[in-house]
Amino acid sequence: MPTARLTLDPAFRIGSVDRRLFGSFVEHMGRCVYTGVYEPDHPAADEDGFRTDVLDLVRELGVTVVRYPGGNFVSNYRWEDGVGPREARPRRLDLAWRSVESNAFGLNEFMAWAGKAGVEPMMAVNLGTRGTAEALDLLEYTNHPSGTTLSDLRRSHGVDKPHDVRMWCLGNELDGPWQMGHKTAHEYGRIAAETARAMKRFDPSLQLVACGSSNAHIDTFASWEATVLEHTYDFVDFVSLHAYYEPVGGDVDSFLASAAGMDRMITAVTATADHVGAKLRSDKRIKLSFDEWNVWYQSRFAGEHALDWRPAPELIEDVYDVTDAVVVGSLLITLLRHADRVGAACQAQLANVIAPIMTRPQGPAWRQTIFHPFARTARHARGTVLRVEPDSPVVDTARYGEVPALWATATHDEESGEVVLFAVHRGRGEPLTLTADLRAFPAARVREHLLLHDADTTAANTAEQPDRVRPRPVAGTRADGGALTVELPPVSWTMIRLATR
Repeated sequence: MPTARLTLDPAFRIGSVDRRLFGSFVEHMGRCVYTGVYEPDHPAADEDGFRTDVLDLVRELGVTVVRYPGGNFVSNYRWEDGVGPREARPRRLDLAWRSVESNAFGLNEFMAWAGKAGVEPMMAVNLGTRGTAEALDLLEYTNHPSGTTLSDLRRSHGVDKPHDVRMWCLGNELDGPWQMGHKTAHEYGRIAAETARAMKRFDPSLQLVACGSSNAHIDTFASWEATVLEHTYDFVDFVSLHAYYEPVGGDVDSFLASAAGMDRMITAVTATADHVGAKLRSDKRIKLSFDEWNVWYQSRFAGEHALDWRPAPELIEDVYDVTDAVVVGSLLITLLRHADRVGAACQAQLANVIAPIMTRPQGPAWRQTIFHPFARTARHARGTVLRVEPDSPVVDTARYGEVPALWATATHDEESGEVVLFAVHRGRGEPLTLTADLRAFPAARVREHLLLHDADTTAANTAEQPDRVRPRPVAGTRADGGALTVELPPVSWTMIRLATR
């Protein structure tokens, strides 16, 4: 049986686990909002129209921050349409997803929902078809206490206290020609810098995210970040990254190695940001906001031009299987392995649209396979990310070359003493024997060992079988003689919690 080794030692650290790494994304797209998080006539709806079954799953998922309202949607959005009396709100064409937006759910509804879900809001402003003035109006309406036209307008809408949103995205994917208001890097860098400068005049403590590239394969990747950051470096705190993964052409080995692509993208954007900082003689370090990531079978999507201007159409409602869950687990490992620079991340999206949570209108809500590695990682990855360098056999892939079969990281919570190991076996052949050196934790004992694996890697969860795929406890795992040895089945995700005192 192939073998792999790694060492866990608290002396070797990457950085602290930022709780914002476990973010999600709610966009006015498909059924994410309507019949997803919001369905007033659902049997489980509360007094605000929010589905309480979905709220329960969101809390279980462990989401910490949610980006809103887009996404492509935001680049043609007028925030004013979604506030005030519902009966007076206009119906608009959403040019991004060729649907009709009722605006029944808007800014204040989202903030009320976020409060019930216990998540931090991350707001995006429209820098596609609008600009600095409209962004400042939204900021005043949202964050100013009272005594001005827009803050008092919010209060007249029944929201006395400001929402106090701390993190703001300066537009969305404006490098992409599919975006309303698509811009060159210079055009976007200029308006982003002016908007950021003005928003910081309102409140210097705001945390602002500049648009990075929409993917790592677009022709302007890296040069876009370099130009944008030369304009905005002094005013922003983050640059965004977006990436989606699927088995292109049925290449499952490369798909299982998707984390290698994410790893390279993070490294490239970090290097680009630091290069700009060096050119500007700045001591500041820009952090990364990986605020769109997930498995998305884009090859199945006919494109927005196939849509026919319906309200909340069914749209990219991918059903996820075991392999998809293992890939999501490996992507979470990658985000943790870059905890020194990735300060926020949002899995896209939260409900129905390429989502960990699925719903039926008037019906049930359930957990997709990808729900489980996210929920367990969000719950147990705390404290400090340890520098883990596995010695592992390799898998040969067409897209990324040779990658380690074992992809792993670990966290150490000094307060509780708990060490948590997260590991993925990306190979599809034999099981892998993993030995973890625990000499730095001589009192370590196994508290919990969970495994997500199935002989049928295409197994999925449905409304009829909502728990077909889930992590299952592994009994009998022990740490003996300063080492932990476990068998990892092929195409599997594993979490082992260790008490160290």
